[in-house]
Amino acid sequence: MDKEKITEILQGYDKKDITIGTLGGHSALDICSGAKKHNFRTIAVCQRGREKTYAQHYKTRNKKGCIDESLVLERFSDILKEENTKILQKKNTIFIESRYAWVYFERNAMESLALPIFGNRWLLKAEERDERPNQYDFLKRANIRIPEHFKPEDIDRLCIVKAPEAERGYERAFFFVKSYEDYVEKVAMMVKNGKVKEEELRKAVIEEYVLGAQINFNFFYSVVNDEIELMGTDTRRQTNIDGIIRIPADEQIELLKHERASYIETGHIACTVKESLLEKGFDAAEKFVTTLKKEASPGIIGPFALQGAITPENELVVFDVSLRMPGSPGIKATPYTEYLYGKPVSMGERIAMEIRDAIEQNMLEDVIS
Repeated sequence: MDKEKITEILQGYDKKDITIGTLGGHSALDICSGAKKHNFRTIAVCQRGREKTYAQHYKTRNKKGCIDESLVLERFSDILKEENTKILQKKNTIFIESRYAWVYFERNAMESLALPIFGNRWLLKAEERDERPNQYDFLKRANIRIPEHFKPEDIDRLCIVKAPEAERGYERAFFFVKSYEDYVEKVAMMVKNGKVKEEELRKAVIEEYVLGAQINFNFFYSVVNDEIELMGTDTRRQTNIDGIIRIPADEQIELLKHERASYIETGHIACTVKESLLEKGFDAAEKFVTTLKKEASPGIIGPFALQGAITPENELVVFDVSLRMPGSPGIKATPYTEYLYGKPVSMGERIAMEIRDAIEQNMLEDVIS
């Protein structure tokens, strides 16, 4: 879907009656709650069998709830069908993308969605490591430190291997290696156990394991104000590694003889960082935004995150980038938006604020794609 077609759809909208829409999952409650605070109507596009959270528990009623309407489809990907996009267009829907845009769709499919999308719809694919250019390319061009990457035969230190899971290709199977021989042995075991597919290992990333405190810096780039804002910081909860690290070391060793550690994301923990580290985060964010304006026009619009670790030398090393709405509503619990706005502001609310400001300043075309 090219920009010209999206602009044509947007021009047919009643800007005084905008609906904020998103897929029913990941961060839909955060998005819709924030939208309601700024008097937008909301709609969650749900997959049948997974709609109760949105169509029942958080449905708007009696001055509570945040989901005004649920559009229940057989599959999330059915949103791409013309009859469904027409329904959303008639409601003047601006769509907010989340990670679901990749998990439940063919790659790049959401780029063809016939709806205005808040943000840069063509940038999301850069999160995928086998795309070019991808997040690593942009980080390097921005001169932001990333972990050193290795070919299997060159491994000379503790490394983490990130390979697509055999069962769920959108998730990654992680394992640690310290040499080529160690890599070969563990790959054979992972393939035998059905954790990874041998042919998929070409997509695997082998990177040095950075010893440090892991932290996600969640930012928002405002096109309307031309400013970068830190919305909050968090770290991850993952299974089953979170369970493993909570038992004594001798029990861990015994357990790992029978069970491999896995790093499937199940949630986030809001956490703060020392004020002396904030400038490092902002500096990286500014370089990243500047680079993307040049390398992936129109660049970043709205939410993005630099996910990495702080080393003992107080250096930020970024090993992952999120280029859309984060799945961590708890970042609102950190104080950084209150320092800026005098009150906590969630990412969902900040998106609604940007859309509202863009409408009022006749800049809506600048914040959608």
